[in-house]
Amino acid sequence: MLLLVESNYEWLNYPGLEAWKFINLAVFIAAALFLLRRRLKEALLSRRERIRLELVEAEKEREAAALKLSETEARLANVDADVAGIRAMARKEADAERQRLAAATEREIEKLRLQAQREIETASKVAKKGLRKFLAHRSVELAQEIIRSKIRPEDDVRLIKESISELRRSRV
Repeated sequence: MLLLVESNYEWLNYPGLEAWKFINLAVFIAAALFLLRRRLKEALLSRRERIRLELVEAEKEREAAALKLSETEARLANVDADVAGIRAMARKEADAERQRLAAATEREIEKLRLQAQREIETASKVAKKGLRKFLAHRSVELAQEIIRSKIRPEDDVRLIKESISELRRSRV
């Protein structure tokens, strides 16, 4: 019977697959699981909680990203309208600036025209005054020449006497 028992359990000692190695491993794993069960359970629970929190955080980030995406898409949809508005505003500002510059130019032209007119009037007055002065001097010179040529010595004596008598009457 011993032979029967030995022949029935020979497979347990098959080279390379000895059963005692597997039994030893199973006992070691069972002991490790028994001893580490609490720590393993806590580690798995904490990992489970951490994964759950990461999933919640990822969901929040996904929602934030979706909101940002929708805002960006809305902005992109309005870009053409914004560009058109900015262009219209720039045109209005340019037209206003052009009108302001035209008005300033007109004022400056009017100011220069008035200044030129005043300068012309002043130059005209100066020229007229100079001309009058020249004409007065020339008239006096011509009158002197005429008088010199037409007055005789006896007329000269008579005029001097008349002037003296006139001066005496005016004193009295």
